[in-house]
Amino acid sequence: MRRMTGSWLSGPAAALPKGEDGSVAKYRGERLGLPESGPRSVGGTGRKVTGLLIDWLLCYGVAMLLLAFFPLPGGPATTGAVVWAVVSVVSVWLFAATPGQTAMGLGVARVDAEVPVGLPRAFFRVLLTFFILPPLVMDEDGRGLHDRATQTAVICAR
Repeated sequence: MRRMTGSWLSGPAAALPKGEDGSVAKYRGERLGLPESGPRSVGGTGRKVTGLLIDWLLCYGVAMLLLAFFPLPGGPATTGAVVWAVVSVVSVWLFAATPGQTAMGLGVARVDAEVPVGLPRAFFRVLLTFFILPPLVMDEDGRGLHDRATQTAVICAR
């Protein structure tokens, strides 16, 4: 009984699996084999949110330009979301970072292999982000559910 109450009273991190040897990670990204700081370390939440806001502002600006010349159905909200999804998938697939992430010195990397993210993972990651909840639920490594599902992490690029 004590173990059950300890997990929910201690917060969500207490219910997460520990390292292979049963120890708790000393810093975010340690279990993923990422450094504590510097390039390839896990990006901070503030930088991630700021990068996302930059992406949204850019994409909604493009959406407003498109709507000024072409009467697209759905209005600015739908057009902006579609532009954001396309820009995010293509830029993560080709450049491993969105424009906002690049501005904040972040990028997206796979944690299971030293290879590019790839189109299927980039698409699925953006699809999950549309549901809003997956990026808000983070593990002790600072990864949202959308990153865990696609075995990716937002890392510092510089």
